Amino acid sequence: MTITGERGVGASRSYKVVGTSPIRHDGVDKVTGRARYGADINMAGLLHGKILRSPHAHARIRSIDTSKAEALPGVRAVATAKDFPIVQMQELDFGGAQRNSRMMADNDLAYRKVLYQGHAVAAVAATSPHIAEEALELIKVDYEILPTVLTWKDAMKENAPLLHESLTKRFTMDRSSQGKDTGVRSNVASQIQFKLGDIEQGFREADVTVEREFTTQTVHQGYIEPFACTASWGPDGRVTIWTSTQGIFGIRETVAGIMDIAESAVKVVPMEVGGAFGGKGIGYMEPVAAVLSKKSGHPVKMVMSRKEVFLGTGPTSAAFMRCKIGADKSGKITAAKLHLVYEAGAYPGSPVGGGASTGLSAYKIDNVLIDGYDVVCNKQKTQAYRAPGHPQAAFAVEQVLDELAEKLGMDPMDLRLKNVARQGDRAPTGVPHARVGFKEVMEAMKAHPHYSAPLEGINRGRGIAVGYRLNGGGSGSSATINVNADGTVNVITGSMDLSGTRVSIAMQVAEVLGIAAEDVLPQVVDTDSVGWTGGSGGSRITFDTGRAAISGAEDVLRKMAQRAALLWDVQAEDVQFKDGVFFCAKNPKDKLSFKELAGKLMATGGPVTCSAMDKQGGVGAQLAGNIVDVKVDPETGKVDILRYTAFLDVGKAVHPAYVEGQIQGGTLQGIGWALNEEYFFTPAGAMANSSFLDYRMPTTLDLPMIEAVIIEVANPRHPFGVRGVGEGPIVPPLAAVANAVYRATGARMYGLPMSPGAILEAVEEQQPKKR
Repeated sequence: MTITGERGVGASRSYKVVGTSPIRHDGVDKVTGRARYGADINMAGLLHGKILRSPHAHARIRSIDTSKAEALPGVRAVATAKDFPIVQMQELDFGGAQRNSRMMADNDLAYRKVLYQGHAVAAVAATSPHIAEEALELIKVDYEILPTVLTWKDAMKENAPLLHESLTKRFTMDRSSQGKDTGVRSNVASQIQFKLGDIEQGFREADVTVEREFTTQTVHQGYIEPFACTASWGPDGRVTIWTSTQGIFGIRETVAGIMDIAESAVKVVPMEVGGAFGGKGIGYMEPVAAVLSKKSGHPVKMVMSRKEVFLGTGPTSAAFMRCKIGADKSGKITAAKLHLVYEAGAYPGSPVGGGASTGLSAYKIDNVLIDGYDVVCNKQKTQAYRAPGHPQAAFAVEQVLDELAEKLGMDPMDLRLKNVARQGDRAPTGVPHARVGFKEVMEAMKAHPHYSAPLEGINRGRGIAVGYRLNGGGSGSSATINVNADGTVNVITGSMDLSGTRVSIAMQVAEVLGIAAEDVLPQVVDTDSVGWTGGSGGSRITFDTGRAAISGAEDVLRKMAQRAALLWDVQAEDVQFKDGVFFCAKNPKDKLSFKELAGKLMATGGPVTCSAMDKQGGVGAQLAGNIVDVKVDPETGKVDILRYTAFLDVGKAVHPAYVEGQIQGGTLQGIGWALNEEYFFTPAGAMANSSFLDYRMPTTLDLPMIEAVIIEVANPRHPFGVRGVGEGPIVPPLAAVANAVYRATGARMYGLPMSPGAILEAVEEQQPKKR
């Protein structure tokens, strides 16, 4: 791990806690097995729930007969979509917000149609998992099989069967807007478009133009812990849910909406999350478990198998990209055109907006046209995966730039630096860039020893790529801080800890209060015990929840200063605080450490408790970059990663060791996406590799140590300059590896994954035919 010098806002500040790497507060629980995950819940009278899933990718449900299942000894409840009150109250509404409760209810239990193999149809609660599984076999579903619309290409054909008869295409030029309803019935749910300048004139000014088409396949987030939840419906009409999720308040809202009860009647208790990466931003079983609990009068636990995770939850989109970029002889980009088609799966809501708004954003280009299409098809409804939609767009853009540099006879890094976006330049969305380390990341890449190191041997190549990430946030976070008499503080939040955010938030509080990180005791609590908090996603928790905690800590200092003023018989404004010590400006001999004053709170008015909420417009942008060396076996097509260096502008590394881990983890996932991973579907729409045995992800044996280079260009939106680190690292690997494979083989890779067979085929197709 290397860290460059801090630049920008706060560059001259030094910190005592922020920037160190203390042991995480939940570490002992996790290494000793004391931490509790979703499947660890047990209680008296607990029933076990199981779900019947469709064997067909597209079919109309004529009828469901559950009578034999209900009669099986040990079965306590059976549920179908008709048991969801919202299904009886509303029809599917595609004009409202995506992920609305009605649409989610249809995905949790199919009502009139099944839209992918694995679509949930019915559920059973029984006294044992085995009885529940036996009961599933007794449920008879009469299906009318419909033509399968498996891919975006199938879905966009003229006269293609419609997945949803009431779905009409919407058009928008604003990612945050639902846009205008065109009234056209289609499998294309929406089109998003961004335009700058005069695209035709820009291409006329170009001396060199490169246009290529690219494809990526459906891939899974690969979290280790399957979905698991327990619901207990009480006689008072309140329901308590224990679940592994990225957002407890989102689960509360969804369950309340589907079950037609007040949100205050739903209590969601968070369990530890064994990996998520965006995939657990929504739930699939909580409303089902709630229905089964209500009908049976018992708590119901539901745990997915690995196969169910693949078949019944959301992966990220397969995509098609067409990218055209033109430049003059000096290397200045004169125009860029990007056409994106992302599969949404069964319901609208692919991350095409993420790809459209970021694919070209690292560069200053005056003439731009971007069109993105959200297309439904008979696959699992897509869900977020680290930097949703960004990697696919970067896969196209960064390869075209690499080829453009080659045609211009330029160093590929020099081409990028010549066109790098700067503060004030407008992104393709029309929004001016704030202060971001675009140039600093690229310069660090070119100056790194890896960039110029000799690459000896045959069949070897070096590739580079950068990836723009627009981090999320904006939903808001709450935090409560309680000061204890021994000088420790409790920090209470509703932000699920997916990556070490307990410690990163605790460290920010410790920095403000002038105490050690070990004296801050962070807790993630249920929806009844903390103010509303958005889900853990968009790399926003260290930023958003950190800001809320900082605000709460500053309020703690104000209140404690008032207590010190009482003790010293002075005005509160006469009390100052520095480096963990309160002192009187008028009499410097009057001073108390934070711990000393905490011990006097009960005698000066009682305990100090402060709550705060922070709602920002988002974390902001950052840039990631990769340099990778590969070796390709010419006989088998197998790719070996020889060396990998990953760069990221993190703003400020609160906990550098965990930042390094996030960079390495995201890069690893991007490498797996590039080389191995894909859902393999049969023509009928069945997934043929729904296990970790057949769905190939990288292991420690596949990769060398990934060097992480942390670049700190402070984010002016955060007191300590934080940007977030969870998602940017996955954006550049797809293109970086592809560019390296090209230099090792001479063959451009336009599709993912770059499996051994695909590489051999590309080499055969692109090499000149021997006479």
